[in-house]
Amino acid sequence: MLVDDHPERAAMVEAALGSQGFNVVAVLPTASGLLFQMEQHKPQVVMIDLESPDRDILESLAVLNQHQPTPVVMFSRELDPAFIQQAIAAGVSAYLAEGVDPDRVKTVIDIAIAQFEHFQALRRNFEETLRELESRKLVDRAKRLLMAHQKIDEDQAYAQMRKLAMNSNQKITAVAAGVIAILDKNSAESVHESL
Repeated sequence: MLVDDHPERAAMVEAALGSQGFNVVAVLPTASGLLFQMEQHKPQVVMIDLESPDRDILESLAVLNQHQPTPVVMFSRELDPAFIQQAIAAGVSAYLAEGVDPDRVKTVIDIAIAQFEHFQALRRNFEETLRELESRKLVDRAKRLLMAHQKIDEDQAYAQMRKLAMNSNQKITAVAAGVIAILDKNSAESVHESL
């Protein structure tokens, strides 16, 4: 998908992309309605070349990056470092502070795709690490509750949860959530009764 506010330049870039094996699924004269167009065409890459990109396009790109991550190449004459940082934060994979050179566009797209894929791998690793951390916190909380409730040490608490997980064919995090649901409820009830 190509977003370009200069029809002549857009036609040149589209022709150059076509000659290099790319299929331009849509050419948009403005970025308004970008999210709708993205949903309609589902492009593999978005190229944006606007004389003066604004905050609205960055907001659209940020939404796109959250819901339909796609490599984005932005060509702009905007040299403000703060704007460039915002563009990158919004999901722009490659930002070039110069006009589109039809002869170099394939290389730029290849770089943007490589950057995008690398960032997506980092994002997946980060999300997996967060899930693992949450799982560990859940298991640790369940162990503490078991230790306090049954007056056992940490290894014994973990062994009990592991055995229950194996016997019930559940993940240990599911068992931990069950232990917390039962023992936290009992703890809350005993505190309430003592008042």
